[in-house]
Amino acid sequence: MKYIVGLGNPDEEYNGTRHNIGRDFVVAFAKKFDLPDFEYNNKIKAQISEGKIGKEKVVCILPDTYMNKSGAALKKYITSVKKAKDLVVVHDDLDMAIGKLKIIFGKKSGGHKGVESVKRAIKTTDFVRIKIGISPTTPKGKIKKPSGEEKVIKHVLGKWNEKENKILKVAKKNTIGALECIITEDRARAMNRFN
Repeated sequence: MKYIVGLGNPDEEYNGTRHNIGRDFVVAFAKKFDLPDFEYNNKIKAQISEGKIGKEKVVCILPDTYMNKSGAALKKYITSVKKAKDLVVVHDDLDMAIGKLKIIFGKKSGGHKGVESVKRAIKTTDFVRIKIGISPTTPKGKIKKPSGEEKVIKHVLGKWNEKENKILKVAKKNTIGALECIITEDRARAMNRFN
């Protein structure tokens, strides 16, 4: 069983914001593989879609507890360090350029509050993360990360513009491909192929 978690915020006002890229991409992934529609589970306060990809059972989870409490939704599923190794968390990353993708395993949260919450809830960092960049870049490709709390909040909760949406199409395709590779093959192959 693989557990695919898309981090983000549940309310409509957050749809299409940079902070919700993980959530949005997991929804796209579930659609691509014709997994059942997401249904709200009141016990764990999350949207759930369960199905199969190839021979592997998959549970897609969208926590509805807001970003900073994302981990609460996983306590029912990730009950051991062994199960944590089958967890894949998809989330935004302010330290990477828009649309860039990086698959990592067993690393610190890098200050991401949603990842921190997951780590605290399951009591380990031994899980896979797919980080997707959301920071703008200069014409030469240098990251222009917003600085200062107010600018950072405005940026992460801001909506994508037209130019960014074009980049996101490729990022979404790559994320879906990376998730498929992790599920049907393994994380090492996915890292080699998509990092």
